[in-house]
Amino acid sequence: MTTTELTGKVAIVTGAGRNIGRAIALALAEGGASVVVNARSKRAEADAVARAVEALGGKALVHIGDVADAAAVQAMVDAAVEQFGRLDILVNNAALRREKPFAEMDYAEWREILDVTLDGAFHCTKACLAALRKSGTGTIVNIGGLSAHTGARDRAHVVTAKAGIIGFTRALAHDLADDGITVNCVVPGLIGTPRPKDKPEPAHHLTHQTITDERGKPEDVAAMVRFLCGPAARYINGQAIHANGGAYLGA
Repeated sequence: MTTTELTGKVAIVTGAGRNIGRAIALALAEGGASVVVNARSKRAEADAVARAVEALGGKALVHIGDVADAAAVQAMVDAAVEQFGRLDILVNNAALRREKPFAEMDYAEWREILDVTLDGAFHCTKACLAALRKSGTGTIVNIGGLSAHTGARDRAHVVTAKAGIIGFTRALAHDLADDGITVNCVVPGLIGTPRPKDKPEPAHHLTHQTITDERGKPEDVAAMVRFLCGPAARYINGQAIHANGGAYLGA
């Protein structure tokens, strides 16, 4: 691995076992960062990402744990600092995306989405804060969602959680500015990712289209995350930046 803009940095990427999370972990590794690969339960996927990081010449640590569990998150951060001696980057990517009409949704189903997507970002940020402060150039990138800006049928829990991530981003940018920590949100839209046969493409994808009629790739989102984690992006703070091919053009 040649010297690049993230050399010497250490990153935690939650939900990094596949799709966008995997692409982010690899992009940060290509930038020179050591990467903690987090997954909720699928160790085989996380181990494969770690091997891919190492194939790039980077260093990786796998940590299996649910970001909705504060104790598990603290254990992950402790392991990262023990292994690598520091922490500079947190990418809050872990999320659940389900579809169900609001009238049929019970509170447990509502709470499950918020627990992982929104509370998980809270737990991870709190656990990482001391180490990010010591970094001097700490970076938090939260991963948003297109439907938080457009709305969507059968996704009240997901839309609410992802809208909360936008508010969380803006609030943290203010709270952590004095610590030299930037906080931004990257909002993917219409990204082509592998899906199980029993889980079709989200219905709201069918009501939107990109300017070019092409779906994005996880790597398109990962490239923006890598940029925000680098030295050239230090003046960008508190922003929600869309990577959606023009599917949504709002502010």
